[in-house]
Amino acid sequence: MISIIDPQPSVSTAKSTATSTVPFRILSRAITGNPGDFSLVLVCCNSPGDRDNIFSLVKEIISAQIDDVNVPSTTRNLLTVIEKSLGRKKPEAVMVRGLETVKDINQLIISTNLMRDEFRKRFSFPLVLWVNDDILRKLVKLAPDLKDWAAVTIRFDQGANQLVAPRVMSA
Repeated sequence: MISIIDPQPSVSTAKSTATSTVPFRILSRAITGNPGDFSLVLVCCNSPGDRDNIFSLVKEIISAQIDDVNVPSTTRNLLTVIEKSLGRKKPEAVMVRGLETVKDINQLIISTNLMRDEFRKRFSFPLVLWVNDDILRKLVKLAPDLKDWAAVTIRFDQGANQLVAPRVMSA
C-alpha cells in the first residue's frame, strides 16, 4: 500500500492550526471578552510577514469591528495618531502596527506612558499594540507602568512548517 502525504499543509489547515493555538485564542478573548471596556494588549511578533498574516486572520475570523492604525515613522504622540485615525468611529477594538518604524521610538514610548490614563478615559475598546522584541524591551525599560497595564504579552514566533508557532509570556 502506497500513501502520498502532502508535505505542505493547505491554507485552511494552516489557518485552523494558527487559530486553534493558545495565543490566538487569548488574543481573540482579549478583543471580544469585555465589550465597551478599555484594555491594553501587547502582541509580540518579530516577523513582519507573520504579523501581517496573524493580523489578517484576526480580522477575518473574529466577528468584531477592528480598526487598523498604522503608525507613521514621525509619530511623537500615539494617542493623537489613534484619535485622528478613528475620527468619529467607535470600533470594538483597535490594532496598532508600525511602532518598529518610528524614528524616535524612545520619546513615543515615554510620552505614551505619561499619557496612559488618557487612553482609558478616551477609549472604550481593547487597544492591541503589535511590537517586536526590541520595542518590548524598551517598554519594560522606559515605560514599566504602561507595560504593566497589559495583563499578558502574547507572543507569536516563526516556526518550522507552520504559519506561526506561538508562545505566551506572562507580563
